[in-house]
Amino acid sequence: MTDQEIIKGLIERDRKVTEDFFFTQCRPLFCNIINLVFSYDVDYDEFVNELYVYLMENDAQKLRDFEYRSSVYTWLKVLAIRYFIKKRDHLIDDSPQKPLYEEPVQSDEKEERLTAESDLERLLFLMPNYRYAYVIRKLMLEDCEPEGLADEMGVTTANLYNIKRRAMAQLTQIALNDIKEYGKK
Repeated sequence: MTDQEIIKGLIERDRKVTEDFFFTQCRPLFCNIINLVFSYDVDYDEFVNELYVYLMENDAQKLRDFEYRSSVYTWLKVLAIRYFIKKRDHLIDDSPQKPLYEEPVQSDEKEERLTAESDLERLLFLMPNYRYAYVIRKLMLEDCEPEGLADEMGVTTANLYNIKRRAMAQLTQIALNDIKEYGKK
C-alpha cells in the first residue's frame, strides 16, 4: 500500500488497513519506540490504543495534516516518540503526599496499618511498570475518581480500567513471588 492509501484507510477507519498497519507493518517500529522511550514494560496493545486515540482526535486531524514530505513510517516515528516522551514525563508525580488529617488510631492498629502500608509500598516499588504502580496507588490507596485520573493521564476511562486490571495482575504476581522468596529465607 502507498502512504496515501494507508492514511486514507486510517482516516476512514478501515478495519483491515488499521489492523495491518498498527499490528503488522508498524510492530517493529513501535517495539523500538517502546524500548527507546520507556524504562519499564509497556503493553504493546495499550501503546497502540493510546497512539490510535491520539491520531484520531478531532476527526483524525493529525492524519489529515500529514504532508507526505517523508514516509508515513518516518513521520509516525517522530510523532509517536514526541507524544510518548511528553506523556511519560508528565505521568508520575513523585512528590510524597501526606493526608491533612489522620484519625486517631489505637497503637496496635496503627502499627499494623503502618506495616501493611510499608509492605504494599515495597511491593509497588518492586513492580517493573511504574505506571501500573501509579494507577494502583491513585485508585486504590488515594481513592481518586477514575474519570479524573483518566483525564490526568490522557486516557479514556475504559482504558484506565484496562490498565488497572493489568496492574492488579502484575501486583498479584509480584506478591506471589515475594511470598515464595520469603519462604526460602
